[in-house]
Amino acid sequence: MTAFASRWVEPPASVTERAGGLARGFRAAGVPAGIKPSGDPDLALLVSSEPDTVSAARFTRSGVLAAPVVLCRTRCRLDALRAVVVNSGNANAATGNRGLEDAARMQGAGAMAAGVHEELVAVASTGVIGEPMPMDGVPRGILAARTELDADGDAAFWRAIATTDKFEKRLSLDVALPSGGTVRVSAQVKGAGMIQPGFATMLCFVQTDAALAPETADLLLGVCVKRSFERISVDGQLSTNDTVLLMASGASGVVVAPESPDELALGGVLDYALRRLALQIVRDGEGAARTGRVEVTGGDDGAVERVARAVANSPLVKAALHGGDANWGRVAQAVGAALPGTAPLAFDVAIDGVAVCSGGVALPHEPPAFGDEVEYAVALPGSGAETEVFFSDLSHEYVRVNAEYTT
Repeated sequence: MTAFASRWVEPPASVTERAGGLARGFRAAGVPAGIKPSGDPDLALLVSSEPDTVSAARFTRSGVLAAPVVLCRTRCRLDALRAVVVNSGNANAATGNRGLEDAARMQGAGAMAAGVHEELVAVASTGVIGEPMPMDGVPRGILAARTELDADGDAAFWRAIATTDKFEKRLSLDVALPSGGTVRVSAQVKGAGMIQPGFATMLCFVQTDAALAPETADLLLGVCVKRSFERISVDGQLSTNDTVLLMASGASGVVVAPESPDELALGGVLDYALRRLALQIVRDGEGAARTGRVEVTGGDDGAVERVARAVANSPLVKAALHGGDANWGRVAQAVGAALPGTAPLAFDVAIDGVAVCSGGVALPHEPPAFGDEVEYAVALPGSGAETEVFFSDLSHEYVRVNAEYTT
């Protein structure tokens, strides 16, 4: 499992990191099913053995929805999912009725493999848009995955859902709750490019063996997604397939009651887990060398959000970040583009704690040293609003990957 450390994401004191393994009650597998021409694993299956498993889901807000997203929204009990079938190598997006039929076939095969009703099986896909799903090996692959299901199958599961990812993005945490009980949180994420909140080209699967009410699962997931996957950008592009699922098996026997100290503690760990995985997506960035965080304060909610997005998605800012160039004029132009007006804007900019601009005027300063993580702080006139966005640099590798994506 990839080691993780960041000044922006600190683990709660209640967390003990594990080398791997799923939350109790879950098993997973990943196998090749002939979707990727390389023959690499491209079909993954995750199953909960607990009949009272509850779940919650969030999906892309794109107007071009992939068939698996449509299927999940229309044919799934999103508060009681027992299994997930995932493929990489093909997005099954913009594929018309055939795509919907293929997604339904995957759901049906997943139901047979898990031994549950079809409406309790979610489907997710990632890969190239606009090409029919190569289905010949998929049903057999799902049945083969059933024979390889394992409580330590999270690594195989992750490998089968990855596309351009350069490193693993998964975790397994034991959580000591205030009541004295211990539960586990495990999660797997794929994503490296076509990343923009709303939320991102990513698939995320989160498991816990805590016993939750469906309303609690939905509340916790919604809050944590807003602070994680909706706070990142690699290239400002919105995907057709984004899916985040939280499943709670209850296999630990530890009941986390609504509005309890245990709920607050578990929410803090889920927040940490999702922010950590979101930051790993940005660090990958299909070849990123540096990660930036822009924090914008002042003004109102709309203004700070527009400015943060403008800075994070500016190719000029991102190129300067890649080169370690503290050219804060790139930040200034992004601020101005986000907040057009007829009078000069009094704004402040600091880079890694070095004040470079005050009131819209340059300050004498020593150039800040660029490390792997770089902080940009922008203060607008006024007070009361603040936001943040994590973003990657613009690298030669990113251009190469996306120039050759289908060739």
